[in-house]
Amino acid sequence: MICFAENLPALQVGRQQVVGYKTDWIEESLNRAATACGRTDCPFLNDIRNGIQHFLEKRCSLKVLPIEDLYERMRGMLRKIGCHEIAAHLTPLAPPVAVSLIGPARKAGNGYELVFFQLLKDEIELLHDSGAESIRFCDIDESVKLLRSSDTTGEPGRQLKIEITTFLESYHRQIPAPHRELHLTLDP
Repeated sequence: MICFAENLPALQVGRQQVVGYKTDWIEESLNRAATACGRTDCPFLNDIRNGIQHFLEKRCSLKVLPIEDLYERMRGMLRKIGCHEIAAHLTPLAPPVAVSLIGPARKAGNGYELVFFQLLKDEIELLHDSGAESIRFCDIDESVKLLRSSDTTGEPGRQLKIEITTFLESYHRQIPAPHRELHLTLDP
């Protein structure tokens, strides 16, 4: 049996499923939409956020909810109460996403580091396009073992860990300026 924290469904963001999330990103998304259309005087944003949270906790029967579907429901709710401008400016903002590096490493295979980095870049772009601004990567040691078929403490393994870390730290310089913020972190 799967148990979800606070009865929230898993959110599908790109290819990743996010569970155990807080809902402060919903309020941030609503505030951004209100600011974008010049409606800084909208007193109902907290009520709307509470309504969305109630839907997620009590009324959503899905185990996995695509974030695009959630935002379409939010736009419908905003239109229903007469906030058409806010609905028009509402863009998806996802909760923080955790991504294991094992998937891209397994898919790339032993010795195919360039493929791994391309898969990693594709995953970041997909998540960012889906509304993720905070992405945390984990399982670097296991991914290095898959890519190098060696212990991560040897020189080749240490070098690859440095390359992965550098890639994630310098990602902003590798791509054109994004239309929204992006924070990438790597678990030790």
